[in-house]
Amino acid sequence: MSKITAFGTYVPEKIIDNHYFEDIIDTNDEWIMSRTGIKTRRFAKDGEYTSDLSVKAAENLVANSGKDLSDVDFIIVCTTSPDQPMPNAASRVQYKLGIENTGCNDIYAACAGFVYGLQVAHGFVNSGIYRKVLVIGAETLSKIMDFEDRTSCILFGDGAGAALIEPSDEEHFQAFNSGTNGDFGHDLYLSHKKNSINGVGINPNSRIIQNGRSVFKWAVGNIPNKIRELVAKAGLTLDDIDFIVPHSANLRIIEAIARDLGYPMEQIPESVSEYGNTSSASIPLAIAKAERNGKIKKGDTLLLIGFGGGLTFAGTILKW
Repeated sequence: MSKITAFGTYVPEKIIDNHYFEDIIDTNDEWIMSRTGIKTRRFAKDGEYTSDLSVKAAENLVANSGKDLSDVDFIIVCTTSPDQPMPNAASRVQYKLGIENTGCNDIYAACAGFVYGLQVAHGFVNSGIYRKVLVIGAETLSKIMDFEDRTSCILFGDGAGAALIEPSDEEHFQAFNSGTNGDFGHDLYLSHKKNSINGVGINPNSRIIQNGRSVFKWAVGNIPNKIRELVAKAGLTLDDIDFIVPHSANLRIIEAIARDLGYPMEQIPESVSEYGNTSSASIPLAIAKAERNGKIKKGDTLLLIGFGGGLTFAGTILKW
């Protein structure tokens, strides 16, 4: 059995408000707020990359918990924006933290990445393959955004979150689910070379390209039912869930999910209004924000569900 034994986050210092985009594209603060709920986001500095944010989140984890990371035996970094395709981001984190004798791998599942990372870490620890797994969701999306696309560049920000998974005398993870609709792959992509997905022509410009309307429709049409399925799988009801923490893609998506479920918005932590869409970092940033505000407390039952590029989703229910 396994549980999260320590947790930390980090966001870059540079705050970007909505007015930043007014000199770049045809938009304004009211337009962005009304459609996304985003007020600000953080951008990494020149020379500051995903592995740097990952290390800062891990250091915050240590500061919060006093945990020793020197004996971590596997590192998982969940990201869509690694420093480079090879070596992977996890190996850069291993190097910068000076952790010896540890395996390293990246999970490339966009906004579902952090929850997929928790699932993999639980499998490792629960099976006895590894005993101490560091899971990090981190992004520097500001470095791969298309600043000529007014519908997407306003959305994204940078940040990182880290969780340590270790053996437990009781099971804190109560259920998992995941799934993919690959036929929507051309609606959210980052392509370096290939110029088509599913036979649909795409722009291989090494920038995030998103069909926002299609992704919105897929999320609000599918995620509420996936949440219901996950709750049923755990033998619970929505009343048993203290907080639902979805990927903070867009405040309007979160509101639509809440309406469909009949679940109160005040029990759905979000990070998008303050940090923008930080992809694999959005769920840990939302948890940290809710903890600071006195909402999420030790022992609460959380349902986490990430969804994004693939289009794919991953969920879990756990005791915090």
